[in-house]
Amino acid sequence: MPSPARSASRTPPPKKARKVPLPPPAKKAVKTPRKSLVVPRPARPGARPVPAAAPASKPKEVNGKPGPLKDAKEANGTPPGVTVAPVAKPAASMPPAPPVKAPRVSPFAIKAPPPTNTAPLKLVVGDKAVHPKLGLGEVVAVEERVIGGSSIQFYVLRILDKSNSRAMVPTNLPSGLRAVMSDAEAEAVLDTMRAREVAIDLQPWSRRFRAYTEMINSGLPHEVAKVLRDMYRLKFDKDLSFGERRLLDQAKSLLMKELAAAKQITEEALVAQVAAMFQN
Repeated sequence: MPSPARSASRTPPPKKARKVPLPPPAKKAVKTPRKSLVVPRPARPGARPVPAAAPASKPKEVNGKPGPLKDAKEANGTPPGVTVAPVAKPAASMPPAPPVKAPRVSPFAIKAPPPTNTAPLKLVVGDKAVHPKLGLGEVVAVEERVIGGSSIQFYVLRILDKSNSRAMVPTNLPSGLRAVMSDAEAEAVLDTMRAREVAIDLQPWSRRFRAYTEMINSGLPHEVAKVLRDMYRLKFDKDLSFGERRLLDQAKSLLMKELAAAKQITEEALVAQVAAMFQN
């Protein structure tokens, strides 16, 4: 027989756990949307009654079956068999163009008179003439040169400035050479210089410089007078830059000598008269 100590030390084997089946997952409740109730508002006293909408037309029954629906023409009130031309939709209108602003004209602006004579001048030695880009000059000789197998006659001009340079101008070709202005024309040019206006009002300075240079290159006395006027006024307000001094010197060399010759005074007296004009 087994001893009581051994039998007491033995433990019974562990019991296997039972598998308990899990309950099925609960189904999610589906919410049904609630219908919103539209409560009609009471009509205001004195308000017009709103006409009820016409009920939609149902298709006619043919042999107990629903017939075809009416086409769009019959639904719109057009009898069958009548063709109605489609109404063209209006084209998208383009935005109106902005109005063109008229150029600002100063009441003091003086327009240059048109040239009266564009025919080549007939000059002799000793006569004075004005070159459009060199200024006042004196005819010192009339020479004839052969160029390209043809004989061409030239005026030899001595430019009346500090350089005392010479230029050859053909006699029978349009070169812009013109006679010295008269006393009345010189007074009109001085009126242009007295006008209280600014010829060029552009930004930046490079655009103004280009416009002033084109006015000087035109050779017209009134255009050159505008450049001289603007530079003189700027000179009394501030120190001129290099480009502004260059424009002032070019305008003075082209215009002052001719004005002095037309007014029959010295150039120094004319310069003093013009300076006093801008100081007032």
